[in-house]
Amino acid sequence: MTDALKRLSEEGVAIWLDDLSRKRITSGNLAELIDQQHVVGVTTNPSIFQKAISSGDGYEQQLADLAVRKVTVEEAVRMITTADVRDAADILRPVFEVTGGQDGRVSIEVDPRLAHKTEPTIAEAKQLAWLVDRPNTLIKIPATKAGLPAITEVIGKGISVNVTLIFSLARYREVMDAYLTGLEKAKAAGLDLSKIQSVASFFVSRVDTEIDKRLDALGTPEAKEARGKAGLANARLAYEAYEEVFGSADNSTPPSDRWAALDKAQANKQRPLWASTGVKDPAYKDTMYVEDLVAPGTVNTMPEATLEATADHGRITGNTVHGTYEQSRDELEALEKLGISYDDVVQLLEEEGVEKFASSWNDLLKSTEAELKRLAPSEG
Repeated sequence: MTDALKRLSEEGVAIWLDDLSRKRITSGNLAELIDQQHVVGVTTNPSIFQKAISSGDGYEQQLADLAVRKVTVEEAVRMITTADVRDAADILRPVFEVTGGQDGRVSIEVDPRLAHKTEPTIAEAKQLAWLVDRPNTLIKIPATKAGLPAITEVIGKGISVNVTLIFSLARYREVMDAYLTGLEKAKAAGLDLSKIQSVASFFVSRVDTEIDKRLDALGTPEAKEARGKAGLANARLAYEAYEEVFGSADNSTPPSDRWAALDKAQANKQRPLWASTGVKDPAYKDTMYVEDLVAPGTVNTMPEATLEATADHGRITGNTVHGTYEQSRDELEALEKLGISYDDVVQLLEEEGVEKFASSWNDLLKSTEAELKRLAPSEG
């Protein structure tokens, strides 16, 4: 075992676990990962909850109680998921305290079926924040066109947000703008900006999966050479965009005037979060989306397999993002020359991302409904 995870933390990368289940909470596993593997946060999504609750492990009693009360399936799902997030937030509370509120956070997503509806997303975000009722929660809002004004409104109300499903650099700039506008609204309302946190979740491996599929269809030597480069290039250029707004850690890039004014008001930078960091192609090193995205002020949320792989054989060699911007631009331009449209890819990935989460949510509703029926007391 190397202590790659410790080295990663020392380089300024916050390690979050991209998974949650009741068994992980009650068995002490989450506490163990915090204590031994440098985990300082947790992210969830509809797919994670669907998998956890479908396993049935640890949920039977709560489901039975909910069945007795004859609650709707949607209420049951919210009661179960918010209970897990609340308990995980309590386990992470010491991390939250020691990091001044930056880490020790647990994310929970608004109903993904609302991804293209602004007002219902705002209402759901407020409801989730109230239901979980922990200061170390992040409410996940997708970076859709409808999600952008919702992000501004929710941040403006002092609720911390994890912006999810970001694929394009143009959309990422809009996300940062939505965050800053939200902070300005919060400031105008007299809220304490130091209490508001946000991360912007930039998806990595899904970009390679889609682009590699198109490269394989071309089948040329140039296409083969371009495989497995787009996801990293895209994320690295996102970090460049982040530095242009918030400034670089070494002060080589000054912050924007807009951010400087908020910084004086004790606001927090919106950290880039690398999501979808599990390698999908076995031809690639299983730690590539960790080792090659090391930069200060970032978060890497990992599935447990990626966390274990990094702990076992990861090689952290310092900052692997600075100095790559020109090469990254060249790599994305090479794809365009091969006839692969970046704009088409990122638009498709956003649409698919929303659809996949909505599908997982519907599966979760169906499996929960079946359990509620099974456990319902007989009439009479």
